[in-house]
Amino acid sequence: QVQLVESGGGLVQPGGSLRLSCAASGSIFRIYVMHWYRQAPGKQRELVAHIDSGGNTVYADSVKGRFTISRDNAKNTVYLQMNSLKPEDTAVYYCNAPISSAPTLAPKSYWGQGTQVTVSS
Repeated sequence: QVQLVESGGGLVQPGGSLRLSCAASGSIFRIYVMHWYRQAPGKQRELVAHIDSGGNTVYADSVKGRFTISRDNAKNTVYLQMNSLKPEDTAVYYCNAPISSAPTLAPKSYWGQGTQVTVSS
């Protein structure tokens, strides 16, 4: 069994910063690319950023230059540093990762429970 647990969300004023964390635990052999998604009320879930096992990153245009994704492979954890936050960044943020539990098993996609980020004055 594998679990992803996010933390670090909260209420912040425009222009402020937050750092999200997502830790994977359980029966883990290998974690492939790790993603951060977000879903605002009434909108579809969208990809914010992802990072592969080699540290290569991709960002949505809306967050480029403001958000930084990183990972600690030894801790099976992915981070999202969010700076210069705007009200339109308000959403529930989810981490997602394909994870294999054994060398012979295909990876499965796992999701965290989500963490609320609210940007408001």
